[in-house]
Amino acid sequence: MRMKFLSGGKLQMNKRIFVPNSNKEEKITLPVISTFIEHKSTKILFDTGCHPNVHTEPKKRWGQLAKIMKPVGDFNDNLILNLKKNNIEPTDIDLVINSHLHPDHCGCNEFFINAEFLCSFEEIEVASKLDAKSKGYISHEWQHPMPLKGIKEFYDVFDDGRLITIALPGHTPGSIGLQVNTDKNGSFIIASDAISLERNIKHDEIPKNAWEGELMLNSYQELRKLENKGFQLIYGHDYDQWEILKQTSPYRCGGRSCNLCALEKIEILEGDKTKMLNDRSEILAKCRN
Repeated sequence: MRMKFLSGGKLQMNKRIFVPNSNKEEKITLPVISTFIEHKSTKILFDTGCHPNVHTEPKKRWGQLAKIMKPVGDFNDNLILNLKKNNIEPTDIDLVINSHLHPDHCGCNEFFINAEFLCSFEEIEVASKLDAKSKGYISHEWQHPMPLKGIKEFYDVFDDGRLITIALPGHTPGSIGLQVNTDKNGSFIIASDAISLERNIKHDEIPKNAWEGELMLNSYQELRKLENKGFQLIYGHDYDQWEILKQTSPYRCGGRSCNLCALEKIEILEGDKTKMLNDRSEILAKCRN
């Protein structure tokens, strides 16, 4: 299995949405993260970030929502170009799993014309309602000709226990996360907006853009249980964690990418940022070259 975290853009929002008692004029910059996974020769994306054109025509793409979550940063910072930097074309993608259907998580769906799409039944139902736009859903961001399959919240994608969607309602009714179980590198929960910022789950903070606060607190509780079992949590929009994740490019070993080194690097940087990667002999001991 190969896994890599890619940028899907950046947003600027009012900090008070996520951090209680912040100054009402204070802003926060939020990374938008997409995860590329390759398993059994299948190329998968978990979330697709913001549409590239949202930088140049935000009102046309998102309407009034663009005033609440303002696209910022470089126009070239989008998932499509970041995939190409890794020698992956949009037509190479076989499967897209959307955590939910807000436009910063499904904005590039339209580019993956050869892919099948998965999202929870409940999320598709809510996003299809007449009042969906008032809830942050924009139909042209997620309704496309490619097949969209509704799934139950707990869904084993390959029936092998490696990729399992998990129900994490709260931010939206049908939000899901992705459990990723690797051979040698441990297990991850890509939580998406079930945890926007690390501090939110640490302090039981409910962002103001949550659909149902009590359900979000329940999801926090389930995620803490998984973390206590050894799962590493990947947050939806945490800038400090993103600074770590974006550095985790696979090392090259004999002309092949070593994903073990990439995932170990996450653990090292989060555990002790002062330690050099090459000084960690346990990585070399585990390496399969």
